[in-house]
Amino acid sequence: MKKLILISVLLSFALMTVYSQNSNLEVGKKVPDWVLPDANGQDHSMDTWKGKVLQINYVDPDEEDLNDHFNDEVDKAADIDKRIDKEYFKGFGIVDSKSTWKPNGIIRMIAKRKEKKYGTTILFDTEGVLHEKWDAPMDSYTIVIADKNRICRALYKGRVPDDEVEDIIQLIIKLTKE
Repeated sequence: MKKLILISVLLSFALMTVYSQNSNLEVGKKVPDWVLPDANGQDHSMDTWKGKVLQINYVDPDEEDLNDHFNDEVDKAADIDKRIDKEYFKGFGIVDSKSTWKPNGIIRMIAKRKEKKYGTTILFDTEGVLHEKWDAPMDSYTIVIADKNRICRALYKGRVPDDEVEDIIQLIIKLTKE
């Protein structure tokens, strides 16, 4: 009987380890998919932008400006310098509503301002789905660069270092040409 209990416990730990490894987002692994609504209630997933390299900003509204320096440079590379081919690239934001104390009305105002500034789409994760699926930290700002096959090619939790901004832009340019 003790052997049966021991085997059951070991199997439980093994299954939890396998499950947690599959749910953590890491460079080189497939990005776990999701379905989230925009401000109009229309659902989106990564397949909404099939065939495009994705820059996904998963943002606690309390940290909304943390990576503006990075997003401004990506926007400049795409819209002004035309170094990033927008036919094969899409950057967008996902609001981590679960990490903030701010009411939904304020969150939507912030999202509309960012949509207008960057000419993009903003989605809403009201239940914190990506905290679990991606092992994304709460109260933070996570940036994921996914190639056309949805493999994570870059992952930043927190502020993107200034000296790595151009490297990420070069990665995006390279991925859009693959």
